[in-house]
Amino acid sequence: MPNSIAKFRNYTPLLDEALTLSALTGVLDSDPTVAELGRNSGEILIPKMDMDGLGDYDRNTGYPAGSVTLEMETRKCDYERGRMFQIDAMDNEESAGVAFGRLAGEFIRTKVAPEMDAVRLAKYAALTPASHRIVHATFADGKAVMTALSDGFAKMTEEGVPEAGRVLFITAAARAMIDNMDTYQSKTLLSRFDAVVTVPSDRFYSKVTLLTGGEGQAAGGFKKADGAVALNFLMVYKPGLLQFTKHAKPKIISPENNPDTDAWKFGYRVLGLNDVKDNAAKGLYVSSAAAMPAGDA
Repeated sequence: MPNSIAKFRNYTPLLDEALTLSALTGVLDSDPTVAELGRNSGEILIPKMDMDGLGDYDRNTGYPAGSVTLEMETRKCDYERGRMFQIDAMDNEESAGVAFGRLAGEFIRTKVAPEMDAVRLAKYAALTPASHRIVHATFADGKAVMTALSDGFAKMTEEGVPEAGRVLFITAAARAMIDNMDTYQSKTLLSRFDAVVTVPSDRFYSKVTLLTGGEGQAAGGFKKADGAVALNFLMVYKPGLLQFTKHAKPKIISPENNPDTDAWKFGYRVLGLNDVKDNAAKGLYVSSAAAMPAGDA
């Protein structure tokens, strides 16, 4: 039995990689080395720096003195979810490790990644300033999509957002309109983004509701929130985000330690932070099919 447990643990490092590959929003993950765990559970410490600007240089006294302040800002994780699975021991006599690997991989691909994408995209849309929220009920053709994207790109540039580091999330329908043009202009526009990610419409809303997994919502997962609207595209300046995901190691309970049934139990938990740095909301720009409800602000 110890060998089986070892097999399970060998899969643990692959879970983070599988989630990164499966989640479309994984491209926005912040550098984990710049954050530290807070004193309390569910807190992350983010370094925050402030400094003086330029002053007049004096040829006699030289440089004006300046000061730099570095402090650690505490941010509370805003996303915590989990699920426990059970597999009968007799269903998996030869290789519990392989079964768990398949279970975990399928769970991440079909359940975890879509939910995390939906939660993150809705959160960033909600944090987008009102002046960066544009309604496009429909797009007549690819040229209309390009015009909308160009307007958003220019708006961000005008407000001082660096061009490098921008990521575009766009629906399959809108992306197809651009691709069908197959012109130099359309290719040039898309090439200005660091990444262009096509998002399935069923995880691209202004707001989502997370189901508890408890009574009346046993299946868990997420759904489009009441009053939420569909999104056409979302521009994100990646360096302006705070997107961290922390995984607790899967909890593994062998059949002989399971007091209830002769089965393996596998627990999966996700804890994370999805937010925007102070004064960085102008690095977001969203197009929605209808006006976003006031509650999404």
